[in-house]
Amino acid sequence: MFESLRAAINAALDAATPDSDPRDVIGKMREAVIEARMSIELMREGVTKTEARLAAERRKLADAKRRGRLAAGIQDTETAEVAERFATKHGERVKVLEDKLEAQQAELMLAEREYDEMKSQLVEQDRKRPETQASRRVEAAWRDLEAAGISRSGADEETRRLKREMERAAREAKADQQLDELKKKMGKG
Repeated sequence: MFESLRAAINAALDAATPDSDPRDVIGKMREAVIEARMSIELMREGVTKTEARLAAERRKLADAKRRGRLAAGIQDTETAEVAERFATKHGERVKVLEDKLEAQQAELMLAEREYDEMKSQLVEQDRKRPETQASRRVEAAWRDLEAAGISRSGADEETRRLKREMERAAREAKADQQLDELKKKMGKG
């Protein structure tokens, strides 16, 4: 499931030539991460549904076995045979659902690891992103202030901290907006 998302990120990274806009690359990576997060949520829903179906089949299997024992106890061979057929059928379904659940859980774990890797790559690319024009202007303004004799040692750290917080808040808001849009597209919103 995540091969296409992984390929999208790799394609975005490969396309990141000096002439390409790093914001476009990072934007594509963000979209891939959001899609991965949505896929993981869908996978979790699938696991939950399979768990519910498995529990129901186990109950049916237990009921069929109990009915078979009761029928055998009163020597009702016809009912005991029917109960045995149902027990066999439900037993087979239980086995299939157990295998399915195991596969879904393994796929979910793999997807979550891939998602974590994708997020790490996104953070790394975001960290490598060149400074924005606004940050270059701020830096130039500080140089002018320093030339005028104003120290920025304490103020500069506070400015950077505030800038990081604002950028993080903007990224989170954009990611939430994109997630909401994807949910609407997928009929979940």
